Amino acid sequence: MPKLPAGEPRKSEGRMWLVVAGWLASALVFTTFFMRTMIPLRLVAIASNVAFMAYAVLGLRYGVFGRLYPILVLHASLLPLNVLRLRQLRELVQAVRTASDDQAIRALIPYMKSESHAAGDVLFRRGDPAEKLYMVQEGRVVFPEIGKRVEAGPVFGEVGLFAADGKRALTAVCEVDCRLSTITKDKTLELYYQNPKFGMFLIRLVSEYARENVALAGGTSGPGDLLGGQGNEPATS
Repeated sequence: MPKLPAGEPRKSEGRMWLVVAGWLASALVFTTFFMRTMIPLRLVAIASNVAFMAYAVLGLRYGVFGRLYPILVLHASLLPLNVLRLRQLRELVQAVRTASDDQAIRALIPYMKSESHAAGDVLFRRGDPAEKLYMVQEGRVVFPEIGKRVEAGPVFGEVGLFAADGKRALTAVCEVDCRLSTITKDKTLELYYQNPKFGMFLIRLVSEYARENVALAGGTSGPGDLLGGQGNEPATS
C-alpha cells in the first residue's frame, strides 16, 4: 500500500476544517431565515459574517484564497453594517421603553386634522364603526353612559380602533364648544407599525383600559362602566 507524503495527513486535516467552516457559516445564514425578531437575527448574521471571514482566511492558508477572497470582502463589509444595525435596534428599544406620552402625541400632530364642534354635537354613538382617534385641544367631551369627561390634552377613541368588531363601546358628546384634533383609523394603524414610540403609547392606553375594567369587575360599578385612557381619563371605543 503506497504511503502518503509526510505532509499529506496534516494538509487533509486542514482542508477538513476549511469544509467545516464553510458548512458552519452556511448553516448560520440558513438560520437567519427562521428568526422572527430583529435582534436575534442581527446576532446570528454577525456570527455568520465572522464564520465566513474565517472560512476565507483558512482558504489563504490552504491555497484556495483566490477563489474565496470575494467572500472575505463581502462579509468584512457586512459585519460593521450588522453591528451598527444591532446597536440602533437596541437604542430604539431603550428609547421606546423610556418614551413619554408627550413624545408619542407630538409624533401624531403632523398627521392630525383640526375639527370644530358646537356644544351638543355627537362625535360618535355606541355601536358606530370606529373610524377616528381624537385629541381634545379646547373644550370638554362627555361620555353619557359613564358620566366621565375629558378636557384639553387626553387622547380618546383608541379602543374601538383595536376592538375585534371595530365598533364604539360608548357615546361621545361635546359638552361645550370644542376644537379637536383627529386622525383616521388607517393612518393610526400605519403609525402604529411605523413608529414604535406611538405604538407603545397606544398599548399603554389600551392596557390601562383593560386594567381598570378588571378592577371594576371586582368592585361595585355596573357592567357599562368602561374606564381607561390617559391618566385617569376615560378611554372610549
